[in-house]
Amino acid sequence: MKSLEIKNLHAQTTDGKEILKGVSLKIKQGEIHTIMGPNGGGKSTLALVLMGHPGYVITQGKIFLNGKDITKLTPDKRAKLGLFLGFQYPVEVPGVNFANFLRMAVNEEKQKKDQLSPIAFRNLLLEKAKKLSVSDEIVKRMLNEGFSGGEKKKAEILQLALLKPNFAILDEPDSGLDVDALKYIAKTINALDFPLGLLLITHYQRILKYIKPDFVHILLKGKIVKSGKAILAAQIEKDGYENFNS
Repeated sequence: MKSLEIKNLHAQTTDGKEILKGVSLKIKQGEIHTIMGPNGGGKSTLALVLMGHPGYVITQGKIFLNGKDITKLTPDKRAKLGLFLGFQYPVEVPGVNFANFLRMAVNEEKQKKDQLSPIAFRNLLLEKAKKLSVSDEIVKRMLNEGFSGGEKKKAEILQLALLKPNFAILDEPDSGLDVDALKYIAKTINALDFPLGLLLITHYQRILKYIKPDFVHILLKGKIVKSGKAILAAQIEKDGYENFNS
């Protein structure tokens, strides 16, 4: 079975500040894992390190994707192997048309005879966008340029639905969303038509009312200090993180 496996991962910033202090986790395709924890615990750092962000240095440990060691691979190679990252704060990319960017990404791994034409891709894009309640106007614009916070998060999930990775890391997809937008995103994730291993990073239980995790992990001070089933999230909501501080 396909899996994303993290073994004893230690990582620091390029100026030497250690943030991850021995994270181990295995996600099988089809499973939903949630990482919860307070600010500064290392959640977003974990997401960026898994994707190969150059602002961090792995000092110990390994990352395996479907049995392949990807610890030293560049982000584009990790993406081609089936790893996707939804950013906490998606950046604007002026001059890059959203629809053209997505079509090139979707066609990247296809044989020439199987690549989607601009018209065929536009029809597919509009179909997927409608399910997320993304307006036709947005898909005509530059990538994330002028998008609201909610539109940026919807655009990330739209990319996920079209690219069909093996594994996805979503860094706080619920931040800045109203209830309706959150429901749209959750509905799209729940209705994906391909097997996906999901690492969902969040502060709050709110999104877990709509996306049911198989496992919940608490990340504090760079370490996973507790793992359990979905009921653990309810305990966190009730008692906070103080009881898990070592």
